[in-house]
Amino acid sequence: MSTASRTRGEWTAAAVLPVARVAVDVPLAHLDRPFDYRVPTHLDAEAVPGVRVRVRFAGRLLDGFLIERVEESEYGSGRGKLAWIDKVVSPEPVLSAEVAALCRAVADRYAGVFADVVRMAVPPRHARVEKEAPREREIAPVESPDPAAWARYQHGAAFLEALGSGRAAHAVWQALPGESWPERLAEAAAATVAAGRGALLVVPDQRDVEAAHAAFAARLGADGVVALTADLGPAERYRRWLAVRRGAVRAVVGTRSAAFAPVEKPGLLAVWDDGDDSHAEPRSPYPQVRDVLITRAHAAGAALLVGGHARTAEAQLLVESGWARPISPDRAVVRAAAPRVTAIGESDTQLARDPDARGARVPAVAFEAARQALGADRPVLVQVPRAGYLPWLSCAQCREPARCRHCAGPMGLPRGAEHDAGLPTCRWCGRVESTYRCGGCGGRRLRAGVVGSRRTAEELGRAFPGVSVRSSGGGAPVLASVPSAAGIVVATPGAEPPAEGGYGAALLLDGWAMLSRADLRVMEEALRRWLAASALVRPHSEGGRVIVVADSAIPVVQALVRWDPAGFAAEELAARAEVGFPPAVRMAAVEGSPGAVADVVDAVLAAEPRIEVLGPVEIDPPDEPGATTHEVRERALVRVPRTQGRVLAKHLAVAQATRSSRKAPDPVRVRLDPSEVG
Repeated sequence: MSTASRTRGEWTAAAVLPVARVAVDVPLAHLDRPFDYRVPTHLDAEAVPGVRVRVRFAGRLLDGFLIERVEESEYGSGRGKLAWIDKVVSPEPVLSAEVAALCRAVADRYAGVFADVVRMAVPPRHARVEKEAPREREIAPVESPDPAAWARYQHGAAFLEALGSGRAAHAVWQALPGESWPERLAEAAAATVAAGRGALLVVPDQRDVEAAHAAFAARLGADGVVALTADLGPAERYRRWLAVRRGAVRAVVGTRSAAFAPVEKPGLLAVWDDGDDSHAEPRSPYPQVRDVLITRAHAAGAALLVGGHARTAEAQLLVESGWARPISPDRAVVRAAAPRVTAIGESDTQLARDPDARGARVPAVAFEAARQALGADRPVLVQVPRAGYLPWLSCAQCREPARCRHCAGPMGLPRGAEHDAGLPTCRWCGRVESTYRCGGCGGRRLRAGVVGSRRTAEELGRAFPGVSVRSSGGGAPVLASVPSAAGIVVATPGAEPPAEGGYGAALLLDGWAMLSRADLRVMEEALRRWLAASALVRPHSEGGRVIVVADSAIPVVQALVRWDPAGFAAEELAARAEVGFPPAVRMAAVEGSPGAVADVVDAVLAAEPRIEVLGPVEIDPPDEPGATTHEVRERALVRVPRTQGRVLAKHLAVAQATRSSRKAPDPVRVRLDPSEVG
């Protein structure tokens, strides 16, 4: 009889380090700690730190990760005999000690649970892939890059030199308009890999992954870098992830979850466009990529680079605190590289005389700029804040959003509705509303709250007959790139395709819609989107123009006209500090039923009375189909000075653990430093 086939009563413990500490996959706050198990002799060789195991927990067989092996249990013999590890699911040590420590630190920072974070860090197992023979990779020697391109920026060449010498430099990079940011980041990765360390870059979306991966492959070789995204499928994603975990690949490019990629000896951790909402994890505990990489850089002694055309208040705080150095171009270099930016207010300017141009909300100055660019056989970019045709309707009298009387969903006008007498349709239940009546003022007329990208493309096609009009994003496929010939591209924010040689002009329409959201970060987000689109336009010396349809007196519009994201970020950070909002302070949003929110807030105040509480206030139910509109939900904001952030997270975690142990029925969502508090 083999050792493995004996009954558990006959099992004997391993002679050396017989106790294993296991992180069991139980997402309950009061059970968020490792549990000790005995290692049987027949599993001694396979039960190494990092492997997946199966253990009996509360009468059920559950999966978990073996964190470490020790000589004795911290619970002592008085707590009864320890249970056995039932099975080693796979001998592959998938959870490295560095990533395990990172998951624990992220969970603690966001008042979350280790099991939730490790689920983001380690992809699901694919047994067939594990059994495959590793592919032979041709890793060519990497040469240190020429620092000439980075020398255009203050401290740029010094940062590249620090990477080459293995120093843990921290920097915030403001990329020039027209800059090939994938090439610059590939050069930084090459300097890191040439020094014998690993490089990791996290970008917002698949299109950015493809651009960065191509640049990295050109520098490091096709086998020297892998791309990690959810679009790969479980088998291919796990195959590439294993190549990184086994040390066969030293450079990684990927989206959000790639921040936890098990890069061996990480030397450079970089994030591009850290203000993009794709970098915020929508699952508990809601970590943000930038903060994950900062935490990882601290622990691993790695360099950190936060890059983008814009600068967030969080990145500005890194600079003002002295933790990171700014990598920025001189003003003369910016002026030479930037297009000419003109702001046209919607209330004090005339639209073009062409009636179709008026329908497309194109002022005369913007119409003329587009016509000149098209006449020079150059493409024109038109940025529209919203997708759809007329996706948002409101009462023409009081401007209240139009809601369906059956399900309270938003009313819109789908494409083609003009052939059905222009009847509005609910975007949730699809009912057609033929006798609309405003619930606020009783008005019966509707107006367009915002015109969508498809309607804009349609009207621009009439305004510029004979010119091809293409859409990118907003229901249409996102274009990878467009040719340098004359044409119009209508894109939603984030879907703007680069043009060969750059656009001749960019029209940023409906600035009021971009700036009217009830959100703390609305100005920062508007500038980020405007700069991203404007950076695709030719320099002003080549005739490049940007027309933003927004009041020029607004500070964020002035920042775009001056191309001064750093100055705006400093003003934004100062304004946040004045009103006491992140990142100047640490803040948590506690959301749920009134009783549940009060339960958590009272527990936190009992532990630390000096914590400040704002609210609670009633909030709307989730704006999605199937939401229960009659359920009362509240939100309380809890804030402390930044130095007390860990204390706040600890008290919130304890409060959640207490409710979990009591099996409290109403869930509470806790978000530390939420990106949206409006």
